[in-house]
Amino acid sequence: MFRSLIAAALIVAPVAAYAQSPVANPAPAAVQAGNYTVETTHTRVQFAVSHMGFSDWYGDLTGVTGTLSLDPKAPAAAKVDITIPVSSVSTTNATLDGELKSEAWLDAGKYPEIRFTSTSVTPTGPRTANIAGNLTFHGVTRPVVLKAAFLASGVNPLSKGYTVGFNATASLKRTDYGVKTYIPLIGDEVTLRISAAFEKAK
Repeated sequence: MFRSLIAAALIVAPVAAYAQSPVANPAPAAVQAGNYTVETTHTRVQFAVSHMGFSDWYGDLTGVTGTLSLDPKAPAAAKVDITIPVSSVSTTNATLDGELKSEAWLDAGKYPEIRFTSTSVTPTGPRTANIAGNLTFHGVTRPVVLKAAFLASGVNPLSKGYTVGFNATASLKRTDYGVKTYIPLIGDEVTLRISAAFEKAK
């Protein structure tokens, strides 16, 4: 329950900050309809897993690529397709990073990508939605739901690209995808926290 409250707070809290930004507009109706691509340098996926019950251990996945089609007048019609390189996994511990990329864990050599493809979008509020889709990870494809929150849109003053931003959370069981090393010593449930920026195609 505590972890769920923290995840919810991490989604909602940035909205107030973006509302005060001179360049980012938090109004969903202001979003420009069209096709977008992931703004890779400002998109990341953070994961957390229980470490022997003593603490939560965190890591990141970066180098994300993908596409988004979006129309604020028809949010349920939105589609997203995301690919994440497994070799990007980072925990600030080089030894552990190597282990996670090995055959015992994520097996980046055999399964170099993680992919999420949406199948439906269900609005749950003025700026939130559940994004259902198929997650392919470690050679297994299973349904996953992302709880997403719109942050803001606007022209990035540095890149000059029109950008939209979202946060999202999700959870999965790694054993469902065949990653069973150190179960149950290392937790089965993996909590995901996603920060994603998309730039409109020119």
